[in-house]
Amino acid sequence: MTAPKRPSSGGKKPAGNPKKPAAKPAAKAAAGKPVLKPAAAAPKPVPKPVPEKIPPRGQLIPKLAKALKAQYKPFTPNTNRPLLDQVLIACCLENAPADVAEKAFARLIESSFDLNEIRVTTVAELAEMLHDLPDPAHAALSLRRVLQGVFESTYNFSLEHAKKHSLAHGLKTLEHIHGIPPFVVQYVATTALGGHMIPLDKGALAALYVCGMITHQEYDSGKVAGLERLIGKKSGIEFSTQLHQFGIDVLTNLHGATVKKIVQAVNPSALKDRMPKRGEPLPAPVPPPPPAGKEGLRAAEAARLAAEEHRPAGPQAAARPAGKTPMPPAGSGPKKTADGKPGPKPFVVKPNVGKPLTIKPQMAPAPEPEKPAAKKPPATAKPAKPATGKRPDTKGDHHSSQLSKRKPR
Repeated sequence: MTAPKRPSSGGKKPAGNPKKPAAKPAAKAAAGKPVLKPAAAAPKPVPKPVPEKIPPRGQLIPKLAKALKAQYKPFTPNTNRPLLDQVLIACCLENAPADVAEKAFARLIESSFDLNEIRVTTVAELAEMLHDLPDPAHAALSLRRVLQGVFESTYNFSLEHAKKHSLAHGLKTLEHIHGIPPFVVQYVATTALGGHMIPLDKGALAALYVCGMITHQEYDSGKVAGLERLIGKKSGIEFSTQLHQFGIDVLTNLHGATVKKIVQAVNPSALKDRMPKRGEPLPAPVPPPPPAGKEGLRAAEAARLAAEEHRPAGPQAAARPAGKTPMPPAGSGPKKTADGKPGPKPFVVKPNVGKPLTIKPQMAPAPEPEKPAAKKPPATAKPAKPATGKRPDTKGDHHSSQLSKRKPR
């Protein structure tokens, strides 16, 4: 039997078997030809931030100086103190009135034995002594960091060597102290080193920002370039002390009549652009991110270490838990010498865990009754011996008796 033939379609291909679209790329890939993929969409370019225009400071600075002179009285800082005392008083003066800072610093010195005691005291205890300041914790942290940095660099509490050379050398010495605020460096450079700088703390930066004299980037970074060129050196201390008082008013009473009067006299347009609404605080400055690379990692590590506000200055300042033996620091264990013998063991202070001595009270023995003394019989007189020519031999005169028996020569 033969299979039946399929009916012909008249030369046309059946419509039920269309070619698959994936057959051609597979055939091309098998033949060694590359397969073209659709191109990905190009990323959209990120727009660069447009830098703010620097306001005309040359026109606003004279107006600000005139308005500050009409509202505040300048104070003359005491420059007869040692350089280290100038640094410590500047730590208390940051964002605080001058008279309050002077009283707080005097009370701290009187209540402490010396500067080393302040160095090893915790931040919480120092903040209790500086309770009059607006931010006592920040001032206490700055004080202890400065003292710790000075002691680690010179093993002494003195900075008089910073005055012996140029102003650049003195600034470099102060800037190398770990944890010292920029306001302290600028204040000491003006009062003690004979330089010309305008100290800018948080209040002064806020005052310049409210008046529309600095950009938002300068307000975040805390650096204002070219401010000293617009203010003469003779009037630098007067202007900086008045700006310091204006900054304190901006931080404590932003919507007060004095602040609005000064801003209106300096830059009326800043009342709408920079002044927040009543009841809202001024936006806090946001520091810029650290740069990328090794320098950025070093800056981030330094910032992380500086953020430890309640780190004790040494093991003597840390509270030891009760009932536990303090462990020695790392790396202080017994080390082997050149001969291979172990070195001396570290000295560890162990708590007194011995049992207390208890002495039981003992009763004293009762006194015995006294016996009556027996009567002695009266002594009778002995009869006297007849006198003889011989010398009586006594027990204690044996040598002389032997000599008397010898014959004369």
